[in-house]
Amino acid sequence: MKLNIHAESAPILTEPQGINNPKAALRHEKVHQYSNEFNADPKNLMVQNAAHSIDFTSLITNRQVLIQDNHVFNTKIPTEAMVTNQKSSGRCWIFAALNVFRIEIMNKYNLDEFELSQGYLFFWDKFEKCNWFLECMIDLRDRDVTDRVVQHLFKEPVSDGGQWDMLINLVERYGVVPKSVYPESFSSSNSGKMNGLILTKLRDHAVTLRKMAALGHSVDQLRQEKDKSLKEIYNIMAINLGEPPKKPFTWAFRNKDKKYYEFKDLTPQSFFKEHVGYPIAETVSVINDPRNKTMELYTVQYLGNISGGRPIRYVNAPIDDLKSLAIQKLKSGKPVWFGADVGKYLHRDAGILDPKLFQYDLAFNISFKMNKAERLLHGDSLMTHAMVFTGVHLDENDKPIRWRVENSWGDVGGDKGYLTMSDAWFSEFVYQVVLEKKIVPQKFLDVLEKDVHVLPAYDPMGALANYY
Repeated sequence: MKLNIHAESAPILTEPQGINNPKAALRHEKVHQYSNEFNADPKNLMVQNAAHSIDFTSLITNRQVLIQDNHVFNTKIPTEAMVTNQKSSGRCWIFAALNVFRIEIMNKYNLDEFELSQGYLFFWDKFEKCNWFLECMIDLRDRDVTDRVVQHLFKEPVSDGGQWDMLINLVERYGVVPKSVYPESFSSSNSGKMNGLILTKLRDHAVTLRKMAALGHSVDQLRQEKDKSLKEIYNIMAINLGEPPKKPFTWAFRNKDKKYYEFKDLTPQSFFKEHVGYPIAETVSVINDPRNKTMELYTVQYLGNISGGRPIRYVNAPIDDLKSLAIQKLKSGKPVWFGADVGKYLHRDAGILDPKLFQYDLAFNISFKMNKAERLLHGDSLMTHAMVFTGVHLDENDKPIRWRVENSWGDVGGDKGYLTMSDAWFSEFVYQVVLEKKIVPQKFLDVLEKDVHVLPAYDPMGALANYY
């Protein structure tokens, strides 16, 4: 495939002039005017008094939205499970994927509940990303350290977050295991301190690699140094997370009918193939990026986790296509992995996502005019979180009204941790859905054969789902 890279020319920097113009300064008489106008409205003072003691969003929550966005749906998958909890980690994308996979196992063996090990994939993803980052530094060794791409990669060499194609890479190489085989540790559930240590060590190693490159060392020599770095990173991760299983394991359980099962000599790869059986390699990521042309193929430069693995590929489509494809899959009884900007218009306690949820006009006399493309362009929105659709409420014309969402923040809030998303929220803040190729119309699959457009490394479509 031909790669069309969106290049950015480096401008010659000059000292800003306009902002230092005396006319640009904030004037005291204007501030006094603002204050007088504020105090002239008694409503402002009432809201100010209330906001002194409570979260201001509690004052502007739309009661009608809380009533209409209920947790009842006329289309719902037959099997749901207890909501999982990623705790203080950015592993939502792994949790969402494993929540999709576990439905296959629960249906196959008639289980009440089941969890796959999120920590197992977390370990391998983190370690592979460390290798990926160091390889990026070798690849970019001749660029100045102030280069925008280099600085973007240095800002967060690895994170807990990820994308669907990264998940495919992990599962194809490492398989999956039950949670009982590789349980949570403190640092898998609270990854901040471990991440801080790894990030500093990676930057330290990257500086060494860049110095060696400047002295004329070969790529082979740089990779020998990289191996020393990875040994140190492995030790940090093994101490904090525990080493992944090295030997075949046994999986034993009783199902809802009290029937006993025992499977011996399993590997993570054989467990996924024989007991999960999800067609992960035969899936496609469909995104909605209104800045760019639809029915085209996109990727993001330097975005990935496994060197030599599957590259990131997105089919860009209109938002109504994402909805119709998700509805089709839900009607077949299967859940849908998706990515969205979850921090927008979210009521955690009620478990509601709706752009009409907070009435900012009542308290602040303000409204927002940006559309979805403008929010992406101006840094106000991007994909921050991955979850799972398990239901949808349709009107008499088969059009969606609201969506049922399986989150990974535990069973507090909403309907025991499940959220309700209005269809209007879907339009504005859902960016990606993942579907099996067998249910996707051929026109989407044809896009996979097109030349791929490469977005810059710092493009918002390269955001990794890691919200918690």
